[in-house]
Amino acid sequence: MKKIAVVLAGCGVQDGSEIHEATITLLAIQRAGHTYECFAPDKLQYEVVDHTTDETMNEDRNVLTEAARIARGDILPLDDYDPEDYDALIFPGGNGVAKNLFTFAVDGIDCDIDPLVKQVILDTYAEGHPIGAICISPLLVVKAFEDMDVSPTVTLGNVADMAAAVEALGGRHIAKAVDDICVDEANKIVTTPAYIMAKNIGEAAAGIEKLVARVVGMA
Repeated sequence: MKKIAVVLAGCGVQDGSEIHEATITLLAIQRAGHTYECFAPDKLQYEVVDHTTDETMNEDRNVLTEAARIARGDILPLDDYDPEDYDALIFPGGNGVAKNLFTFAVDGIDCDIDPLVKQVILDTYAEGHPIGAICISPLLVVKAFEDMDVSPTVTLGNVADMAAAVEALGGRHIAKAVDDICVDEANKIVTTPAYIMAKNIGEAAAGIEKLVARVVGMA
């Protein structure tokens, strides 16, 4: 039985983790006979969005507190993550990833990455454990390796702007269908487009389930 760490970025597609992607990930891990532990940074979100209007709200929310909604309260601060205790690491997507874990949604290719998130990715890589990244999260992983002699091969589907961003940050992009995965065997990185391209939860699930199976198989 493998133990998988899943990093969340809040709760809700516009300002946190994409709930469908996160839930499918956890379900796929459990159905495969493995266990998971959820983590999130203990810090304020970049912004709070009203998901009925897509308008920014004048309030503050904490990434860890919001992510606990998805994890049903069973979640740890990202500071507690130790790659030696887990067999793999997976990042679901959502716009909150690109606002709270790195700043791509705000700054584009000039984005910054949260130092703790970067360290978690690099420490996992150094331990030789696989990393899965869904939706926008492949770009987060590429950003973590930007200053290293590592060029991850990832997919964000067949969206030209996303492919260009990957290349600009030093990665290699391969176009894939919504239900497919990209496997970087050398670096043990598995990626899938999910809601970068998916039009419904079923399309998102098809790729995520394949990603979880491959990550677990590499662990």
